[in-house]
Amino acid sequence: MRLKTKLSIGIGFLFIAILISGILGIFSIYQLKNDARLILEDNYETLVYSNNMLALMDRVPFDSSVFPEFESNLARQEANITEPGEGRATAAVRNTFDLLKHDPSNDSLQTIIRREIYKINTANQEAIQRKNAVAERNARRFSNYTVFIFGFLALIAFTLAVNFPGIISEPVKTLSEGIKAIVNKDYSKRIRISQHDEFGELAQAFNSMAEKLDEYEHSNLAKIKFEKSRIDTIINQMNDGIIGLDESRNLLFLNKVAEKLLGLQEAEIRGHYAPDIALHNDLMRNLLKQDSANKELKIYADGKESYFHLDILNVTNIDKVIGQVIVLRNITPFHELNEAKTNFIATISHELKTPIASIKMSAQLLTDARIGNVNREQEELVRSITDDADRLLKITSELLNMSQVETGHIQLKIEPVSPDIIIDNATNTVSALAQQKNIAIRVTKHTNGNKIMTDPEKTAWVLTNFLTNAVKYSLDDAEIELTTSLKDNNIEFTVCDHGRGIEEKYLSRIFDRYFKVPGTPEKVGTGLGLSISREFIEAQGGRIWVDSKLGEGSTFGFSLPVYHA
Repeated sequence: MRLKTKLSIGIGFLFIAILISGILGIFSIYQLKNDARLILEDNYETLVYSNNMLALMDRVPFDSSVFPEFESNLARQEANITEPGEGRATAAVRNTFDLLKHDPSNDSLQTIIRREIYKINTANQEAIQRKNAVAERNARRFSNYTVFIFGFLALIAFTLAVNFPGIISEPVKTLSEGIKAIVNKDYSKRIRISQHDEFGELAQAFNSMAEKLDEYEHSNLAKIKFEKSRIDTIINQMNDGIIGLDESRNLLFLNKVAEKLLGLQEAEIRGHYAPDIALHNDLMRNLLKQDSANKELKIYADGKESYFHLDILNVTNIDKVIGQVIVLRNITPFHELNEAKTNFIATISHELKTPIASIKMSAQLLTDARIGNVNREQEELVRSITDDADRLLKITSELLNMSQVETGHIQLKIEPVSPDIIIDNATNTVSALAQQKNIAIRVTKHTNGNKIMTDPEKTAWVLTNFLTNAVKYSLDDAEIELTTSLKDNNIEFTVCDHGRGIEEKYLSRIFDRYFKVPGTPEKVGTGLGLSISREFIEAQGGRIWVDSKLGEGSTFGFSLPVYHA
């Protein structure tokens, strides 16, 4: 039976019980009222009229003065005849009273009237007793009916009151317990409800849901636990420090390396607010201050200064950041290898400079006529040796400069210098190379006599490198513009050529170490010149840049601050 039907039956029964009780009560009251009305109207009023007439006859003297009142009561009695024999007695009283009017002192007539009035009273008194008995029987019968029906209805209502709430409350309680069990991940919980109604259907649906959840839990839980254990093992075995934060920056996990770096135990701080931890931990404070990744940090670890590359990875879910993973990748071995490489290059370059200089000097001596004449082929060989020696000398010089840059030991001798000195130094150095291709270097100066704070040797080296590249990539008989100008309290040096230019996609990498524009002849340089130039200029507080369009040429420039005495 459906729950709605049960509710309808229960409420309908209560409605019917109330209706029956009301109808029975109204009918009982109406019947008792009717019985009382009959006694009052039919008999009691007759007794009143009769007693009034007897009282008038007992009045002394009994004469014509009482006749009107007597006549009035007699007329009322004549209109209220209800019992058997009451009519004959009332007619006798009327006839005798008419005779008595002519002879008021006739005692025999008065006796007859009294006797007939007594008959009327007797008949009504007997009727009152009879009707009272009937009323009592009716009242007793209706009382019995009421008690029986009320008892029956009360018994059924009590049964409903005791059992009906349980029909609703027990299934609700059972379902509530089942839901609590599911919330606590007890998917083995089942609900047993035998009712064939909505609660029974809900119990079946609940059991089906719990069965599916239990099946899903057992089919995936072991796999999930295994994967989590494997990931935890992998993270802890990594040489990188890994720190996990949730979206509220509460700490989720640390691996062993991160524990060692921070000097903290994961079990002690898991779930704590990371900025609170940072109040007492310098490394955590430094990590949280980093607004971007791809930074290099120097951290004291393993009894020495170590280097770590910082990566900050956002964990997202449907374009919403739900956490962060901070990765500290240990790059100390690479630093050590790089330092060893730099020292090796510096040593080799320094050692090579002496024999290369000797080779160059020997080649020059071979061309000296005082030593002896050489034929044309020998002269070509000597020139080739000289060119190769120059190239090797330049490469070793660049490598030495690069080793200074990498070790951070750039030795600068900053002093006030006139830009003209740097320009003259650079143009004199490349003049021979420019003459070979019949290239003119046009110099334009707009410095207003200002000096710059710079290392003249390093800055001249940079400008020489710009001019050398411009000559290499310019066509024969071309022109190169070297311009100096005063701008924003800085003096800018620009070298503009009209060679083949550089594609825009390569401009952002032009100052990277060892980078060569694709298509450049292999013998054109090491790819270090522009990188070293940037390091020299930026070390002096300057700025370096390049502008170029393919097929139109390139403009390289740098700026240095003006000297103020």
